[in-house]
Amino acid sequence: MKVLIVSHNFWPESFRINDVAAELVAQGCDVTVLTGQPNYPDGDIFPGYRAWSVRKEHHPAGFDVLRVPSHPRRKGKARDLAMNYLASIFNMAFMGPWLLRGRKVDVVFVYAPSPVLHALSALVVAKFKRARLVTWVQDLWPESLEVTGFVQSRKVLGSVRKLVSWIYRQNDLVLAQSQSFVRSITPMAGKTPVIYYPNPGEAVFSAQPPVSEPPALQLKPGFNVVFAGNLGTVQSLDTILDAAEILLTRQEIRFVLVGSGSRLEWLKQQVQDRGLLNVELPGRFPVTAMPGLFQQASALIMSLVASPIMDQTIPSKLQAYLAAGRPVIASMNGEGARVVEEAGAGVTCPAGDAGALARAVSHLADLSKTEQDALGAAATRYYEQHFEPRMLSRRLIDMFRELR
Repeated sequence: MKVLIVSHNFWPESFRINDVAAELVAQGCDVTVLTGQPNYPDGDIFPGYRAWSVRKEHHPAGFDVLRVPSHPRRKGKARDLAMNYLASIFNMAFMGPWLLRGRKVDVVFVYAPSPVLHALSALVVAKFKRARLVTWVQDLWPESLEVTGFVQSRKVLGSVRKLVSWIYRQNDLVLAQSQSFVRSITPMAGKTPVIYYPNPGEAVFSAQPPVSEPPALQLKPGFNVVFAGNLGTVQSLDTILDAAEILLTRQEIRFVLVGSGSRLEWLKQQVQDRGLLNVELPGRFPVTAMPGLFQQASALIMSLVASPIMDQTIPSKLQAYLAAGRPVIASMNGEGARVVEEAGAGVTCPAGDAGALARAVSHLADLSKTEQDALGAAATRYYEQHFEPRMLSRRLIDMFRELR
């Protein structure tokens, strides 16, 4: 099976598709990746790469990575982001067939976080290579544009919806990262089948025992509630801070927010202004350091704002949390909370409800260690049954074969 992965972002950037590609190779597929120059999340082209170059490199897992020129996203301003996306779509569409000359392709597999418009370049390549086209949807469009406030015009949103619907209908198969996504995408996809295919866990968490660097951060004694990932707008970080303020009198409870993002400076200022001595912001660490950090956590927290689009999303950090075998706190509505409840892996509370979150944290902190460990064990069992990478990669290959 010769698989071409088309992805706007790829190794050495940290995205789930990296492990998917390596696992497909481990399962016997001949994989090639078409992508741009790495510059996420800080916006600067990584050392050793050049923005407007074309290059081929060999991934340590045994496959080729073909890179087209990229416009750096820089500090994430609207113009630079738009140019970053448009340059990627254009260059992969028009340079991809040339870079792939002489290579047979059976399936073009699109990894599609925002914007799903990257499937346009994959469509061009699939036509040239006479290959099947499969798009793995990570964010719903145009809903994501609306919830972030990036686009508010109903006319523009309607036009985007028509374009996205057309893209779905050009595919041979559309995969959706949550069951709710399936219900949203199906009416837009016409006769194209839409199947639930979740994000698998990352390899670093799936290894037994997990592969980890020595602890990059040593947590202080007490009940440590750890958040790891993007510190952005949709993560409802104000809810976590409000809950932390409510729990200031419980000196053993501490919130550790690991990561970086657009709200980091705001968080630092809020922690200082509000005297939140129970909140720590240690910064960002490599994914290989996460297992060692998670093992020290008393509980792992994920939070999202309340919105129709966020309610349908399973945050990619959930798989890592479950694999870590620690109790999970889900301050969110919809799919993410459903998974935690179904797994029996922790506690849930409504999105944006700081009081309910504070009560959930207190409840977990008051449980015995035996009860906390039981929640963690349930998390691990659910992960192995639903998100284990090898199992999911075999399922993906089977879906590819059915298209041939």
